[in-house]
Amino acid sequence: MTHSNTRNPRAVHHRTAQLNGLDIFYRESGPADAPVLLLLHGYPTSSHMFRNLIPLLNGRYRIIAPDLPGFGYSSAPSRKTFTYTFDRLASVMQDFIEHLELTKFAIYVFDYGAPTGYRLAMSNPEKITAIISQNGNAYEEGLGEGWKPIQAYWEHDTQENRDALRGFVTLAGTKFQYYTGVSDESLIAPEVITMDQYFLDRHGSDEIQLDLLRDYKNNVLLYPKFQAYFSTWKPRLLAVWGNKDPFFLPPGAEAYKRDIPDAIVKFYDTGHFALETHAAEIGADILKFLDSLS
Repeated sequence: MTHSNTRNPRAVHHRTAQLNGLDIFYRESGPADAPVLLLLHGYPTSSHMFRNLIPLLNGRYRIIAPDLPGFGYSSAPSRKTFTYTFDRLASVMQDFIEHLELTKFAIYVFDYGAPTGYRLAMSNPEKITAIISQNGNAYEEGLGEGWKPIQAYWEHDTQENRDALRGFVTLAGTKFQYYTGVSDESLIAPEVITMDQYFLDRHGSDEIQLDLLRDYKNNVLLYPKFQAYFSTWKPRLLAVWGNKDPFFLPPGAEAYKRDIPDAIVKFYDTGHFALETHAAEIGADILKFLDSLS
């Protein structure tokens, strides 16, 4: 029996990039010379959220999915040495795309990946071939009721208001994010909740996450600049949205059409983590969208 040495382009590789003292873990798959799609995850997860999507796309695209600092298998440096803001996350991702020498790529942004990815897009508009936003918000009308206690913290940065948000990092908070709006809960793989909670339960992780919740205020303040980027550059954009998301509402998806009239908006009958229940449908829509660019 012989074994071929030919590299399987559809294998998923698990790699780590060393960037200015940080280890940035990432998943990579697909032909090395194919168009690049950069996948940016959200809270409280990691590149693991794309495990079902990557095999649907890696036949024709080079997929790269990093874990943001403080998430998954990437470094989670102390708050004493690393400032947990979205500006800083975007700065690390800028170092990451330069490390990999990515000169042209599409971005898939979800949740926290949106303000991170949109900073990248504003800084590198000539590199962005397209945007796929999966419950990645950039408009105030997209903010749901779930933001009320966080907005109270933005308005009054007190220890009491900070402590009121600690439920977000608990197991109950993580389950709420996964199950809310999902009609068939048996589609949610239990290990994704276990894995996300494992990282949330690390020493100091709760304070890191509360810092990012506080800094999210600056993402909302940047919405006009994100929108100016959209209206000026008119990137090709596909919004794929779980319509029962308690945090990012359907009007936030529709709003993209204001600045990008040709934007495509598709809704799926599910919650925040739409890939957990609708990966096949979303993958097919992404392929159709990306194939239309060439």
